[in-house]
Amino acid sequence: MATAATATGIRIARPSIYIDGQNDIALGQALLQLIISEDVQGLYHCEARFGNWGPKGNSIGFMYFDRKKLDFGKPMQIKIDQDKIFDGRISAIEANFGEARPPEIAVLLEDRFQDLRMTQRTRTFADVSDSDVMNRIASDYGLQPNIDVSGPSYKVLAQVNQSDLSFLRERARAIDAEIWLDDKTLHCQSRTKRNNGTVKVNYGGELREVTVTADLAGQRTSVKVNGWDISGKSAMTYEANDQVISGELGSDSSGISILKSAFGDRKEALAHTVPLSSREAQTEAEAVMRMTARRFVIAHGITQADAKLRVGTYIDMQGLGPLFSGKYYLCHVKHVFEGTQGFVTEFSAERSGIGKP
Repeated sequence: MATAATATGIRIARPSIYIDGQNDIALGQALLQLIISEDVQGLYHCEARFGNWGPKGNSIGFMYFDRKKLDFGKPMQIKIDQDKIFDGRISAIEANFGEARPPEIAVLLEDRFQDLRMTQRTRTFADVSDSDVMNRIASDYGLQPNIDVSGPSYKVLAQVNQSDLSFLRERARAIDAEIWLDDKTLHCQSRTKRNNGTVKVNYGGELREVTVTADLAGQRTSVKVNGWDISGKSAMTYEANDQVISGELGSDSSGISILKSAFGDRKEALAHTVPLSSREAQTEAEAVMRMTARRFVIAHGITQADAKLRVGTYIDMQGLGPLFSGKYYLCHVKHVFEGTQGFVTEFSAERSGIGKP
């Protein structure tokens, strides 16, 4: 991949395309557009669009309709320099015949979570924890499990007309964890354990533009869950408060504390489930409390292309003033290449507090 530096220090980069593990230089040069998207729900998507008209043998014609390079199920990797930013398989092929321009061909790809997305089941798991279920699903697909989560045990967990990926996501959300694939390893960890490091960017330098919003509308001062304790045959209640997020704040002021100061208590009671143990009630209340608290500050921005910007990484944005400078957790990342615009990384990031004025 060739790179160049502009007068502002921003790189203009062209990604490298690997087919069957080999760098295909001709295919890389034919690349017109690339979009790679990742979020905390798991399943990495990629769309790559190529010019499809040129020399073919001794004539001029369609270059990639023979399915030799671009074919269903073919593995493809995308790299910036030597850093891999996508690894998946082709699941769709699209032809585009526009007005007054050469024909194009696009391939759509997903990572190996596609196998789980396309398998739908109804089944039950007895006397298991979420960790047990995740290890079982990893084994079903020949994946190496790296499951590091805690949570309650259940008499019964039911997967009802759900894909294995949907069920896996549901169980991860229930215990405040995130899932992702790295090659053939299935990972599941809480956000605090997942930390993939920190990438520092400066507004006016690597950070081209960003919009940051601190919004109290979705914040709550506490979350309460009511349930029924089967063993004790009695009702139970668990209420989560700002203590569950205190370890992630550092010196920032949380949305919870600002909400309470500005508007008073705003409590929420969850009624969509009935936990059957005190541990289940605690886990659910704390998971929802953390999820809402972390979305107090949301940033949407664009930086120069960087393979280190992945979901699970912290982006340390500087030059945004005392309220909004600091570390944010990347929850959605999109690498975008346009032949005339260069290569950039778009992102969405979360933060549970703002700095002191």
